[in-house]
Amino acid sequence: MLQSIQWKENCLLLLNQTLLPNKVEYIECRDYQVVAEAIRRLEVRGAPAIGVAAAFGIVLGAKEFSNSQYFWTSLLKVAEELGQTRPTAVNLFWAIERMMSVASRYDKNSDIADVILALEHEAIAIAAEDLDMNSKIAHFGAELFNIPVSVLTHCNAGALATAGLGTALGVVRQAFSEGNITRVFADETRPLLQGARLTAWELMQDNIPVTIITDNMTGWVMKKNMVQAVIVGADRITLNGDVANKIGTYGVAVLAKEHNIPFYVAAPVSTFDFTMESGLNIPIEERDATEVTHFAGIRTAPEGIEVFNPAFDVTPSSLITAIITEYGVLKGPYNEAIAELQQKIKGV
Repeated sequence: MLQSIQWKENCLLLLNQTLLPNKVEYIECRDYQVVAEAIRRLEVRGAPAIGVAAAFGIVLGAKEFSNSQYFWTSLLKVAEELGQTRPTAVNLFWAIERMMSVASRYDKNSDIADVILALEHEAIAIAAEDLDMNSKIAHFGAELFNIPVSVLTHCNAGALATAGLGTALGVVRQAFSEGNITRVFADETRPLLQGARLTAWELMQDNIPVTIITDNMTGWVMKKNMVQAVIVGADRITLNGDVANKIGTYGVAVLAKEHNIPFYVAAPVSTFDFTMESGLNIPIEERDATEVTHFAGIRTAPEGIEVFNPAFDVTPSSLITAIITEYGVLKGPYNEAIAELQQKIKGV
């Protein structure tokens, strides 16, 4: 299994996903600003992976300022800078808050070496938990598939987007091993082609049959009964079950509903925003216009054209058949199911 994130001898190694599939190269992150830039530039991407990377970014920042008399204010600055990299994926903020909660157990009289060691242990724990969560999601999700089918996925929610098997692709891997997923249709996922570049490449590494289609072929592929299910990841899930994911997910969900095809979302509980009532409140990141106006560095749109480039959209819970988590499979009404999930997490 490929590893998108590795922690080795005070260095965070991130698989540079902007170079795939043509080149496999790791970025050596020895300070937190390199981590922040890697998140911002999508060199590391996928909600769980961003959270893990940010956790180690805080460790690197703490080490960087370990001898400074302004250690505590500097650590807050590190957390703030990492939190400003991308606004939509809630795992980023979940991981930062968890790391800073560990730091808050210490005070200005504490040995800084003890603080840094505790932070490092927490970041390692976050990465290890992601591995475990991926495995549990894979097994719960695979139980939804009891006859051989072809599935469609949007963007990349695999090992590249996590520290483990992946969320949506973790389910695919498990169900494929059981003989119940026979082929994956990966739509391109414009404008940055995460489906064509990343999902297709990742599945080919595991010898899972995969077919690339352009985003505007999805409806016709469904009409022709070439896919029998859709499974995607998520970047934020609200209390009513609305899901923010890569731009284009909402359109796929609408088409799936029209063709009576189940639409599944796979995500760990760290992707749930228990402070947000609905998707109407999710901040949607807008990215640089050149992602739309250029392709492979070549301009493909008129100079001076106006561009709207949201990186995510929100799929309402009414279009979602089930949400697969490490605690099991949630089905509507989602307000009730997610409230029960909260109680499980608290151990009530």
